[in-house]
Amino acid sequence: MAQRTTPEDGPRLGRMTGAGPEAVNAVALVLPSRTGRAGDGFGTGATVRRLARALARRGASAGLATYTVRVPGGGDPVESAERAARWAADESVRRHGDVPLALAGAGSGARAALRAAGHEAVTTVLALAPRLPEDDDPAAEPEPVRHLAGRHVLLVHGTDDRRTDPELSFRLAERAKKANRDVCRFEAHTDGHSLRRYRSEILALSCDFTLGSLCGLPYARTVEDALAAPPPLGLRMPLAAGFGETLRG
Repeated sequence: MAQRTTPEDGPRLGRMTGAGPEAVNAVALVLPSRTGRAGDGFGTGATVRRLARALARRGASAGLATYTVRVPGGGDPVESAERAARWAADESVRRHGDVPLALAGAGSGARAALRAAGHEAVTTVLALAPRLPEDDDPAAEPEPVRHLAGRHVLLVHGTDDRRTDPELSFRLAERAKKANRDVCRFEAHTDGHSLRRYRSEILALSCDFTLGSLCGLPYARTVEDALAAPPPLGLRMPLAAGFGETLRG
């Protein structure tokens, strides 16, 4: 299918991977993590690339198409990523029609995914080590969460993250859970911002949650328990070593 023309400095979709163009049942849009914020290191960038490959590989048989969103430079990096996510969601609808859509990202890309989740096509949000406004300014207003109602939301954070405060993502999840039972959060104990220590487990968890939410596949028991558990249990779920199968990216 021909790609809609966009300005040279505008957002773009990378090459579609996973499902064939005639068999798309759902779409995952993966947002880059290195958006210009200090602290969005190359480690989370590598995580996002591996996540896109894992989703494409695991989701192909279920009809999941995966795109990496290319975010233009200039302006506020999070706002640019959010605008790109909204544009990409519109473009996904244009290309593939009314199929469920996931937004996924790490670091600032995770924050942009959370912000853009109010788009009517979005049903699923995956936020890895999200960089929230309070990370940069303790006096900043917390991110809104009402627009997350009706979405399936997974947050993952390393407990030893020194760049983005894991307690802030817990507070966001706690507020979101009050209006939306389909919110869960996992903690990777002793892992840092790059999420290297539990990389295979995080990829397996992300794929399990995304394919379960978008494609109706059964969740792993641990994910079911996290969604069903009341706060704070379902928002501080430990990510066990060996979760899921080992994914090579």
